[in-house]
Amino acid sequence: MIQPMAHIGRPELRTMPGAAPAKFQVDSLSFFYGKTQALKDITFQIPEKRITAIIGPSGCGKTTLLRVFNRMYDLVPDARAKGSVVLDGEDILTTTKLLLLRQKVGMVFQRPSPFPMSIRDNVAFAPRLLGWKSTKISEIVQQSLERAALWDEVSDRLDAPATSLSGGQQQRLVIARCLAVSPDVILMDEPCSALDPVATLKIEDLMVQLAHDYTIVIVTHNMQQAARVSDFTAFMLMNTDHRYGELIEFAPTADLFNQPQDSRTEAYITGRFG
Repeated sequence: MIQPMAHIGRPELRTMPGAAPAKFQVDSLSFFYGKTQALKDITFQIPEKRITAIIGPSGCGKTTLLRVFNRMYDLVPDARAKGSVVLDGEDILTTTKLLLLRQKVGMVFQRPSPFPMSIRDNVAFAPRLLGWKSTKISEIVQQSLERAALWDEVSDRLDAPATSLSGGQQQRLVIARCLAVSPDVILMDEPCSALDPVATLKIEDLMVQLAHDYTIVIVTHNMQQAARVSDFTAFMLMNTDHRYGELIEFAPTADLFNQPQDSRTEAYITGRFG
């Protein structure tokens, strides 16, 4: 039996699993890089305004799945998806409104990726591309930095290079840049893997706060992190032939960590493989 982990899932939500409506409805999703299949028959629903963690060993398709949610795979030659991924009633696998999709679904990568420009210009970059008025952009810059818990640290040096910030600050700047276009969903691909424990804690606290207003999906190799911050967890694994990734189990985080329904989930969580 798995020993219960402290603080699994957000405490205020533990008693209401599934209460939120679905933001993404993933049905029979398979994914291919050319002739190589990376995912097979993924089916689950991601609740709105909750934190969903995706865990599993390296190479099982976690990041591929994450990048399906905003069609980033379009940048990879011969990559294609089958099945359906419905966001707010529209299948994103067939939509032609990619600019709108990427406004609605933002992405934060493993390593902080500030643009080589000022702190202010990083946050203002997308709003300027969208043709927003300068007065609105100024308001958005401050609001986004406040929401990313960074305003108090940088308000007196907005014209300083973004690269002058610490690693943790740079990652919060990237989150602010994402928030500037008012997304519905924030995807995070191991956002704390390059950060120290103090910076990691700040990002985790920030995720919990943001989940009151945004749907967050995070890929993480850190099971303790998944247990601390997420409301729901998806466990993925390569199939027995090591040919493609598949979804083994999806459940409220407390249930998946303490009462997994699949023996493979229990084996991974307890460290017996993976």
